[in-house]
Amino acid sequence: MLRAGGALAVLVVPLWLATRALRGRRRSRPGHRLALAESLALDPRRRLLLVRCDGRELLLLTGGSQDAVIGWLPGPGAR
Repeated sequence: MLRAGGALAVLVVPLWLATRALRGRRRSRPGHRLALAESLALDPRRRLLLVRCDGRELLLLTGGSQDAVIGWLPGPGAR
């Protein structure tokens, strides 16, 4: 039981630390053209990413057998 807990801690603690470290990096900084706006886990392997580039937003599907560009989202003035 103690071994299983130790093994679990070895896996969970680095993931938790990495998540905390990356949480602050998601915001776009002045002068940077590319930023991850949001990330949504669809299942254990696949994620839907909303990426901002030059003021526009792009949807990406990652983690499957192939990554896919879903498409550019229309801007606020588009109809």
